[in-house]
Amino acid sequence: MTDRRLWSYKEIAAHIGVQTDTVRTYRKHGLLPKPDHIEGGKPYWYADTVRAWVASRPGNRARRDPKN
Repeated sequence: MTDRRLWSYKEIAAHIGVQTDTVRTYRKHGLLPKPDHIEGGKPYWYADTVRAWVASRPGNRARRDPKN
């Protein structure tokens, strides 16, 4: 099942645990995917788009247990 809810900067920030301005900076520097929707000049992303982006971020890879 797909999640087609639209997320703003605020929802993305809450999802990844950063400030809203940080998400805006990510977009400014081309680190966010292209918005799925623009309404009133404001960008929005589908929740699935954001989750896929988060899963692909370099700092989000599974960490290895140093004992192994």
